[in-house]
Amino acid sequence: MRKVGLFEAKQKLSELVERASGGERIGITRRGKLAAVIVSARPEATPQNIFDEIERIRKHARRTKRLNIEGLIEEGRE
Repeated sequence: MRKVGLFEAKQKLSELVERASGGERIGITRRGKLAAVIVSARPEATPQNIFDEIERIRKHARRTKRLNIEGLIEEGRE
């Protein structure tokens, strides 16, 4: 996760939102402590979106050989 200070986040908000929409997690710090995280908004959940996401996680887990519950949970958080 990339971290930026609040002042920098104000100056580069458009850029940070663009990067977050591409999947990057952006942490915003205030006085050196993490205050917020910008992440991509997830599309509205539909049955097809849910199955697509499960398939994406399964394929990624297979590639990284993390086919255990902990690996799948962690993958879902990314």
